[in-house]
Amino acid sequence: MLGAAGCSSDSGSDDGKDKGAGASASKSASPSPTVQAAAYRTLPEACGVLSKKTLEDLAPKAKSGKEGGSDDVSTRASCSWNSLDNKGVKGSQFRWLNVSLLRFDSDTTRGAGDKLAKEYYDKQVRAAQATEGAQGTKAEPVAGTGDEATAVRYDLKKKEGTFKQQTVVVRVENVVVTLDYNGAGLAGDKAPAADDLMKDAQKAAKEAVTSVTKANGPGGDAGSPSNSASLAPSASASEAAAGKG
Repeated sequence: MLGAAGCSSDSGSDDGKDKGAGASASKSASPSPTVQAAAYRTLPEACGVLSKKTLEDLAPKAKSGKEGGSDDVSTRASCSWNSLDNKGVKGSQFRWLNVSLLRFDSDTTRGAGDKLAKEYYDKQVRAAQATEGAQGTKAEPVAGTGDEATAVRYDLKKKEGTFKQQTVVVRVENVVVTLDYNGAGLAGDKAPAADDLMKDAQKAAKEAVTSVTKANGPGGDAGSPSNSASLAPSASASEAAAGKG
C-alpha cells in the first residue's frame, strides 16, 4: 500500500511540473506582430529609367547622366542630366533633368511600405510647393501615372535668367519617384514654354514609373515575401528618408 501511494504521489508531482512548463512555453510563443509585405523589393538603375529618345527630347546636349551617391541603390537612387544648347550670339537654351527614386520597406514598428511611401510622397509635394523664391506656384493631380501623382510648377528667377521649374512626384506602391525638370533661355534667348516643359516632365515621370514596375518583374513582386509574412523590425531606407526635406 505504501509503495502504491508513493507512486501515485510522484506521478501527481510530475504532472504539475509538466503543466507549468507547458504554460510557460505557450506564453513565450505568443504571435509576433505582422505587417503587409512591400510590393516592390528593388529599384531600377537610375540612369537607365528613361529611354534614349526621351533623353534626346528633354536634355539633347547631355552627354551622359550623373548618378547620385547612395549607400544602397536598391532603396535609394538618383540620376541627373545637364544640357546647354549654345546658339552663339542668339543665346542658349539650358535644361536640367533629375530623377530620384526612394523605396520603402515594410516594418513592424513603422508600418507597411506603401503607407510610409504615401507619407513621403505628401512631404515631397509640400516641399516643392514651398520652394523659397518660387513665383506663380501651381499644383495639379496627374492622371494615369502610378497610384497617385502631383505636378508642381513655378518660376525661379536667378541672375542668369528665369528658370521654368516642373516637379512631378509619383507614388507607385512602396516607391516614390520625384522628377525635376527645368529650362531657361540664357544670354538673350527666350524662355521655354512652361506648358511644353510640363508635358515632357509628365511623360518622363510615367516612363520612370514603368521602369520601376519592370524592375520588379511580373506583378511587381519579384523577390518579395508573401503578403502574410511576419517582418522583424529592421533599419530601412524609410528611416534614412524620415529626415529628408
